[in-house]
Amino acid sequence: MTKTTTGTDWGKADFEAIYNCPDPRRYFTTLQPLEYQIPHHGQAVFRELAENLRRRRGDRPPLSVVDLCCSYGVNAALLNYRLSLTDLYGRYAGYRPDGPTTGQLIDEDRTFFATRRRAEAVRVTGIDAADRAVGYARAVGLLDHGFAENLELDDPSPELRAVLAGTDLITVTGGVGYISARTFARLFDCVNRPPWVAAFVLRTVSYRPVSALLARAGLVTEQLTTRTFRQRRFADGDERRAAFEALARRGLSIAGKESDGFYHADLYLSRPAAEVAALPLTELLPG
Repeated sequence: MTKTTTGTDWGKADFEAIYNCPDPRRYFTTLQPLEYQIPHHGQAVFRELAENLRRRRGDRPPLSVVDLCCSYGVNAALLNYRLSLTDLYGRYAGYRPDGPTTGQLIDEDRTFFATRRRAEAVRVTGIDAADRAVGYARAVGLLDHGFAENLELDDPSPELRAVLAGTDLITVTGGVGYISARTFARLFDCVNRPPWVAAFVLRTVSYRPVSALLARAGLVTEQLTTRTFRQRRFADGDERRAAFEALARRGLSIAGKESDGFYHADLYLSRPAAEVAALPLTELLPG
């Protein structure tokens, strides 16, 4: 397992090869032994936030959710379909070379997902630099809109800018560190009003630059302090040591958290001040 070298990756194992394949089989097969699970935690949180927003909005059109670093549409699948992360592992992990082609899998997946769509489904726009992953998610119907754009480097395309205008909720389950406040600034330049932002952020990464940017946009960021969320197991001893060193530099203890052999993430939710005062995060997401 090679190591990434950028400062935000703190010696993480390099999984670059699985993030932009024609379909998600290699992604799930690689991550299953590491018990990658953060989308499972995101499913419960994002569904609760979407339901709360839906109640607040009344009879307006379906919610508009933007999923950053959307990959193969995993968060969209778990938000909008009667599926669990375990179901997705069962469908895609352990594939054989003589299995269906990508084209055949896409055809099968269109039916697979269409028959499991929830009545409470929201509109999901996915953004990711991985063009083939986004293309798969669009082809099987997981994304209403999908854009293979890197907002760390470039401004949004006119097409993306138009879609972003009515965003209600922005979600991300691990991309912070690869994306920075620069991406969020470009997103917020496109919206009609500040959306809620729900982010799972590895504890090895500071969210302060992003929360400061969101504060300038009029949002208050709360951190859920009652728990952290496992992301995945460390790939090897080197990755574990690098994570421990990064946490030590941030003055964070690993006791009861990364000491269990997993990366842990914090949950941050950013909303307008009046909504935070009316319903604090610990009441919105108790436990």
